[in-house]
Amino acid sequence: MIRAAQPGDTEAILMLWLRSSLLSHPFIADSYWIESLQMVREDFLPKARVWVDCDANDVICGFIGVLNQQFIGALFVDESHYGDGTAQRLMGAAKEEYPVLLLEVYQQNHRAVAFYHKEKFEITARTFHPGTDLPTYILRWFHPLSE
Repeated sequence: MIRAAQPGDTEAILMLWLRSSLLSHPFIADSYWIESLQMVREDFLPKARVWVDCDANDVICGFIGVLNQQFIGALFVDESHYGDGTAQRLMGAAKEEYPVLLLEVYQQNHRAVAFYHKEKFEITARTFHPGTDLPTYILRWFHPLSE
């Protein structure tokens, strides 16, 4: 079930973010993610519009956060929910709200890159992440004028 994140979800979101970041970015030192946790808590989450996908027991399976009405700053899914539609449902919630979406993804995160291509995101730029100096793609999706 997709719903807007609530203040009581913060700790679960943060722990999911940290676990997923460590798992999906083995090419980045664990210390980078641990050191970034406070920024996510104090800067990203308060500024982002965040949706969560919960199971029947209201346990958070994944979340997506959008900044500035277009930039997906986070899309993370618990490993036990890979392939079950959680990421697609979360992306669908964002696509329903915004006609244009942008995001940055590490080029080495092949699973995420493949997912975004499947979701019809297109590469608009190749750059380097300022925090890690690793190569990234800037991807863009827009709602087609006619379907």
